[in-house]
Amino acid sequence: MTDHMPTDEVTPGTRLSPGAVAPPKAIKDPLPDWNPRGPRVRRDPVSAYDEMRSRCPVARGASGAWTLFSHADVTAAALDHQVFSNAVSRHLQVPNGFDEATHTEFRALVDRYFTRKRMTALEPAVQRVAAELVSQFDVPGPIDAVEVGARFAVRAQSAWLGWPLDLEGELLQWMADNHAATRSRDGARTAEVAQRFDAIIRSLIDARREAGDAAPDDVTTELLRDRVNGRELTDEEIVSILRNWTGGDLGSIALCTGVILTYLADHSHVQARLRSGVSDREFNAILDEILRIDDPFVANRRITTEPVTVGGRELAAGERVFLNWASANRDPQMFGDPDAFDPLGNAPYNLVYGIGKHVCPGRPLATLELRALTRAVLETTVTIEPNPDRRRQRALPPVGGFAAAPLRLR
Repeated sequence: MTDHMPTDEVTPGTRLSPGAVAPPKAIKDPLPDWNPRGPRVRRDPVSAYDEMRSRCPVARGASGAWTLFSHADVTAAALDHQVFSNAVSRHLQVPNGFDEATHTEFRALVDRYFTRKRMTALEPAVQRVAAELVSQFDVPGPIDAVEVGARFAVRAQSAWLGWPLDLEGELLQWMADNHAATRSRDGARTAEVAQRFDAIIRSLIDARREAGDAAPDDVTTELLRDRVNGRELTDEEIVSILRNWTGGDLGSIALCTGVILTYLADHSHVQARLRSGVSDREFNAILDEILRIDDPFVANRRITTEPVTVGGRELAAGERVFLNWASANRDPQMFGDPDAFDPLGNAPYNLVYGIGKHVCPGRPLATLELRALTRAVLETTVTIEPNPDRRRQRALPPVGGFAAAPLRLR
């Protein structure tokens, strides 16, 4: 989900409560030195975004790019598919880099791989992966929840796509290199890491093509033979889809696992509730609420197609806009106390996976994987606790969550 975090210092904007019509309000203490990659965000990104939303909810950086921080503004922009276009990347992104009919066609294709029937059929395999991984833990003993999530993500995704297990080491190394390249903001380094991942994907689809009818009966082969609008997919389209399914989701599951297990360690009553044997529906709602409170998916990009007014600020056509989901998900105008735990009450307004027709296609799979792994950890332990011997380390923009989440299992 997260593909960008603003890197500029910003100037103050104005704020309107959801549904209210009011003149712009003067902002005191406008934080002229705000830097989303600066020491304040590195120390405590959650409170930094909270402060930015309250003082500067519509902000423009030195590069000219805008960032929206309030729930009302982020939601309105995400739902206005005409004015806020998703065609923001120089690279092919299927399906969410498209608008209009092209997006609809490719989204219909992608959604077929995440139906409830398919996820139900996949669940036993994902549960086995989670159980096998957790069985390797030393209990009692320490873990890093992010490392656990990364290893699980690689194994679960490989099981789903039919990828060989011997790719695990290469994929784990790629995840680490990809995060480092993204943080570096070095275009050449980022491009090299992306090309490396594309090469992995192309080797897998090339092998299936060579095998012909003897190719494995798995999701990767199915995608290779799928069609959109009556034609075969191009290699570039196949690589783009698989890149989104894997390259994006591997890191996302790792970050989510770090946030979820850390929250459970810090909130024993929530951990106890999950241990009591709740339904899948309640389990999912609890996971989503934890991710709302500490959203690892910081922001997504849009570009305006025509002039528009947001929060009293005039945006011209062609403006770059970033929707800060992490801030919007903690907006007191929508959630009251953003740290108050209310899974069912907050569910309709939760933006962890986005909103509108560009909502994350892989949400059903991500939810299944996170539920399976969390349940496996709970079933193998008596309690998950903070690790007093190691400090937690926040992930650096453009991602949220933790880079290191040390915990103890008992």
